Amino acid sequence: MRIFLSTIVLCFCATFMGASPVKAAEEGIAVIINDSVITYSDIKDRIQLIMQSSGIPNTADMRKKMMPQITNMLIEEQLKLQEASELGFEVSKEKVKEGLVGIAKQNNIPVDKFEEMLQASGINLETLHDQIRAEIAWGRVVSAKVRPQIDVTETDIDAELAFLEHNIGGKQYLLSEIFLSVDKPENADAIHQTALKLYQQLKAKPDSLASVARQFSQAAGATNGGDQGWVETGQSEAAIELVLAILPKGTISQPIRSLSGYHIFFVRDKRSMTPENIPDREAIEAKIGNQRLSRRAKSYLLDLKANAFIENRV
Repeated sequence: MRIFLSTIVLCFCATFMGASPVKAAEEGIAVIINDSVITYSDIKDRIQLIMQSSGIPNTADMRKKMMPQITNMLIEEQLKLQEASELGFEVSKEKVKEGLVGIAKQNNIPVDKFEEMLQASGINLETLHDQIRAEIAWGRVVSAKVRPQIDVTETDIDAELAFLEHNIGGKQYLLSEIFLSVDKPENADAIHQTALKLYQQLKAKPDSLASVARQFSQAAGATNGGDQGWVETGQSEAAIELVLAILPKGTISQPIRSLSGYHIFFVRDKRSMTPENIPDREAIEAKIGNQRLSRRAKSYLLDLKANAFIENRV
């Protein structure tokens, strides 16, 4: 049975904290992040969780291809947890349990049965608890430090309305997206290989896109299974626009390279823009605000990564 998991707060993807020297020595340190470590066992457990939840074939080749991306996820989770701790945001066991209950409800399974099913699938429950803890903690950081910086003015809304009205008659695409960020040029090839593997999996099993997006995507909408809603022509980079224009409805794109990373799109529907399709001012304000929040939160995380001591031995 495939297990559908989602992150809890925002669209951004813990490994164990404060690992004892004995445990680290026994399991082998894969990454050092400031004063915390990720072990090879942590990476193995997270790979098992992601393979099971997304339906990706758990083969040796797939695990090898996925390891850099999953290691990066764990690094980012540690940075999120460290920043939350620095700001005094601690996540209780009760809050983690609430998150687990929420995921179980999404699967229409009582939480105790859900935990039994995970363990029967060979999944270490701690890796899921850690993922939940990191997302809750990061949600608190973003709410406290980033959200107060977000301001959407009436002028912003007017400009978006003018853009939409100007594009009446143009194309709109109802999209789901998986986005893999390329933070450093030297990582681009490995991330491209991961994106290709995900594309091959999605082409064979398109119904797994939502669960793959929840686990892998770094785009806004990841927690909603990659849903981007309706996107108008002129709102994406040229390379993306060219592909969307020719991609038939109901198909998945191969990885598209943009300035920031690799995108995989599922074109769920297409239509022409009409006056009736223009959203109201409240919806536009929410859309602009969420886009800015996502960008600022990503920038915040990149700054944390740039200023951290990271020794990656993987």
